[in-house]
This record gives sequence, structure tokens and C-alpha cells, in this order.
Amino acid sequence: DALRQADQAHRALLSHSRGLATGQLLCVDLESGLCELVNAGHPWPLRLRDGTVEEVRLAVNLPFGVVAPGSYRLQELQLRPGDRLILLTDGMLERGAAAVDLASVVHDTAALHPREAVRSLTAAVLDACHGRLRDDATVVILDWHGDRRRPSGTEPEAEG
Repeated sequence: DALRQADQAHRALLSHSRGLATGQLLCVDLESGLCELVNAGHPWPLRLRDGTVEEVRLAVNLPFGVVAPGSYRLQELQLRPGDRLILLTDGMLERGAAAVDLASVVHDTAALHPREAVRSLTAAVLDACHGRLRDDATVVILDWHGDRRRPSGTEPEAEG
């Protein structure tokens, strides 16, 4: 699960004295759309739902490899059919990239395949930075279509 992987990544960095690394780990239940995630130092994800783009205001843990009391926090996010989840690094938001209205780009690219939407987002950031990024600018898009094995409009059976 995501929490176990986060703890392993953290311990590996500490044991090898290799500094720190940010990351986001997700596990999505393919039947229910329940997303369990750990956010280690990244900005809040964006979610496009029913034509509206919003930040998903989840807790942000310290990056992997940073010595701190406590452990990583596993959080849950329920995806609905039709949701688009956009995961970003801080390079998509800082310095020259801050001039880009990412929510508008996400909204305007809603009909595009995730791969093409990623290209549009990164192109907008590269243009705003005049081709000179000072940090990594990475984006991953996940479209949730629901459980395609179940006929539309049916719910999973309740356990009794």
C-alpha cells in the first residue's frame, strides 16, 4: 500500500544519506474509485469534476529523507466516474510558471486525452518560463472512468 511504500522510501533515503526527495504515492481501488495517497512535499493535486477545477486540499507531509517526528499520513480521496486528477510538482507553480492559470488550462483541455492535456499544461509552463525551467515541472493526469466491469447505473452488492 502507499503508506508502506512511503515508509520504505523514507528509510532508504535516511539509511543511504542521500538527501531528500519529494513524491506522491497513490493506490486506486479499481472497483470503487477510492484513492489512498501519501503526499510527501508536493503541491495539492487539482481535480476536474463536472466542469469545475479545484485544489484537493489534503495534508502535505515532509519530503522523504527529512528527519522528523511522526510518520507519513495516509489520506483517502473518493474518485467519481468522470473525475480527472492532476498531480503536480512545485515547478509547475513557482517562478515564471506562476503566471500560468493552470485551472483554466485544465478546464480548457478537459476533452483531450490525458497525454495531450499533459502536453498542453507543460507547454504553457515552458512558454511562461521562456523555455528556461529552474526546477522540474512534472504533471501526471489520471482519468477515472469507473468500474467498467459493472453495468452502468448499478452499485456493488452490499456485504452482509
